[in-house]
Amino acid sequence: MTTKKMAIIASKGTLDMAYPPFILASTAAALGYEVQIFFTFYGLQLLRKDLSDVKISPLANPAMPMPVPMPVFVQMLPGMESMATMMMKQKMKKKGVASLEELRSLCQEAEVKFIACQMTVDLFEFEKSDFIDGVEWGGAAMFMGFAGDTDVCLFV
Repeated sequence: MTTKKMAIIASKGTLDMAYPPFILASTAAALGYEVQIFFTFYGLQLLRKDLSDVKISPLANPAMPMPVPMPVFVQMLPGMESMATMMMKQKMKKKGVASLEELRSLCQEAEVKFIACQMTVDLFEFEKSDFIDGVEWGGAAMFMGFAGDTDVCLFV
């Protein structure tokens, strides 16, 4: 029997866009899939040692449920991003949702391969020491070698 494969491209580094690749990857790995996540552009933030800067933006996110309807000009005010992030993290904790750090570790324990886009690392002048251990460095061609032969390929 052939092992099913899943490829995910993580291109965004906000809190709300950080959960899908880790949840999908850890679930697929638990179901026996071989999984790789290619982190590119702002998605590279999810591989940094410190995830405390990962925030949610209420601005231009009209589907975000807010306790009180907020006009766009209020969402632009200084401090709204931090407040929205704090509220979302509290809600997730209250509902028993795993933290990003926990989900990321779960993926690594399940042998999900994390690939950091070398071009993006170079573009933004990141240092490899900024990132967690266990990350592989490669380009789109490296990832496509895997993604071209997968059962499921997602762009998040």
